[in-house]
Amino acid sequence: MTDYKNILNKPEYDFINKNEHLGKHVILLGLAGSYAYGTNIDGSDIDIRGITLNQKSDLIGLTQFEQYVDDNTDTVIYAFNKMINLLLSCNPNTIELLGLAPENYLYLNDIGQMVLDNKRIFLSKRAIQSFGGYADAQLRRLQNALARDTFPQSEKEQHIFNSVKNTIHSFNSSYNNFENGSLKIFIDKAVNPELETEIFVNAKLNHYPLRDYASMWNTMSNVVKDYEKIGKRNKKKDDLHLNKHAMHLIRLFMMALDILEKGEINTYRKKEHCLLMDIRLGKHQNKQGTFSDSFYDMLREYEKRLHYAAENTDLPDEPDIKSVQELVMTINERVIHDEI
Repeated sequence: MTDYKNILNKPEYDFINKNEHLGKHVILLGLAGSYAYGTNIDGSDIDIRGITLNQKSDLIGLTQFEQYVDDNTDTVIYAFNKMINLLLSCNPNTIELLGLAPENYLYLNDIGQMVLDNKRIFLSKRAIQSFGGYADAQLRRLQNALARDTFPQSEKEQHIFNSVKNTIHSFNSSYNNFENGSLKIFIDKAVNPELETEIFVNAKLNHYPLRDYASMWNTMSNVVKDYEKIGKRNKKKDDLHLNKHAMHLIRLFMMALDILEKGEINTYRKKEHCLLMDIRLGKHQNKQGTFSDSFYDMLREYEKRLHYAAENTDLPDEPDIKSVQELVMTINERVIHDEI
């Protein structure tokens, strides 16, 4: 078994000891990404996530600190108070830090252990929305990538249309009717002779802020440009990413089911390792780039299980705010009293 703790002794991680927000304030550091899930392959990047305490001046003074990011080492260390808010929402990218395999914690002191010992108080039905939303986004990325390469033009146009609506949350309800006019997108028979169907816009704008319009237009434009990369792709490289997306989609379902069915956070997927690696290595992908019927059968089964778990979970509607409050006050009082 590899001892990853030695990673922190490398010169590129010196910032952890030298930065004023880190050093003695750090309570937990752990592996993230593929290494945390047990799905790493040769060449996988080592990502590190962690928690550092807010300083006394952050708590009772005027300073503010939310997180430290080191792009060179793919390290993100969250301030304690920010991390608590992310955990309360069952954010998949942060809640997984509480469910690592023991050997994947690179640093853990008594305060960090206190957080891990109380991880159950952060769990609630909010996980249905947070994990469901992430899984839905992952599925859309998978479908959109396949649409670019294998679907007929009319189906590609429908995917672009769906992507625009999903990218701009509640697109029609937000922009269809508003004080300064109206904006609606729809699909109809193409004007462009090279297309079968085409996306159209009905727009009527009066006294509309230019910056808002530019932001809205750029969002739609970027989605369309993404689909126009057809023919420029590196198939081998893109298939690796495609299979990785497919694997993470299934992994998200696995983690969500553990949370909803058992109240457990299990980031390292030991039992499902072979299945996840088969997906990542392309064993569920057909020669033409699409995915096998068995993969979609698996996906539908996980969706069915997640729907049932969401309807029948014993988790409370909201996290145990009272217990979270007590934990936060207990830990932050140690900072204020210089007991770290």
